[in-house]
Amino acid sequence: MSAKVRKFWNLYNYIVVFVIIFAAFLIINGKATSWTTVTNILLHSSILGTIALGQGLIVLTGDIDLSVGSSFVLAGGIAIVLFNSTNSIFLLLLCCLALGAAFGFVNGFMVGKLKMPSFIVTLATMLIYRSISQYMMNEMGQTRYSIDATLSKYRALFNFGNGNFCTISLLAIVWLALAVFMIYMTTSTKFGKRIYALGSNPKGAMLAGINVVWTKISVFVICGLTVGLATFLKIAKDTSFDPATSGKNYELYSIAAVVIGGISMSGGKGKMLGIIFGTMSFTLIDKIITALGMNALLNDTVKGVILLAAVGLQMIQNRSRD
Repeated sequence: MSAKVRKFWNLYNYIVVFVIIFAAFLIINGKATSWTTVTNILLHSSILGTIALGQGLIVLTGDIDLSVGSSFVLAGGIAIVLFNSTNSIFLLLLCCLALGAAFGFVNGFMVGKLKMPSFIVTLATMLIYRSISQYMMNEMGQTRYSIDATLSKYRALFNFGNGNFCTISLLAIVWLALAVFMIYMTTSTKFGKRIYALGSNPKGAMLAGINVVWTKISVFVICGLTVGLATFLKIAKDTSFDPATSGKNYELYSIAAVVIGGISMSGGKGKMLGIIFGTMSFTLIDKIITALGMNALLNDTVKGVILLAAVGLQMIQNRSRD
């Protein structure tokens, strides 16, 4: 392999992986592929992709958040109850963001200030948040949280969640706009440089005067905000939440999207741009499985194999640099 090819692979392997998976999808799907099929990739990537952007920041610091799926569903349940009481889209959005930020702060405080392992902290909150969500629904005697369709703002909310601009879903536009902001923040601000420094060398970052505790808390809060935004997008799109199934495995899927997007699980390496391609690659895997007519129960098997392959490629890439 020439030096130029190796350099391109090291910098943009997430694009190569996406192109290969997308080409496989086009071949398998054949004549059934249309422009709507392509734009639906963006739509179906938007909610998970929004969460993955926040997860990516945490992984860049060398930590992990296993609670994003449970935070997602608990915030969704509470927000729907609020919307049904207030009939306000603004309060719905504010509630989703506030709850997401609060859940993120709880994780960040325990990881950053109390120095507890992020894996244990977020594993615990993952169990707590989903359990509370299911308990609340059970107490209300419902099978799922649903927006009241008789409310005057129901139609406006639904139209946003299922509308498009120039054939591109509004949800996808929100996701891509957030991605642009995240890319700018991590590449062109002091805060972004602190995130990379913390992930690359925590002790060195501390000696350089970086407030490690505050940076860790901030990153978890930002992740919580992306979870809150994803919650709002999900409510707008589907107008309901099922605590038992909504957001199921999102913690693992978001991590997979981050890893396939080229961000190192050891922290400090990778680009937020890769998460866009990583999420779309993950979405395409679902579509390929459907197009092949495979048993849906094998879905996670295929995803697991591809995730292992992505991590393996990262290891080979890191060794080639050493």
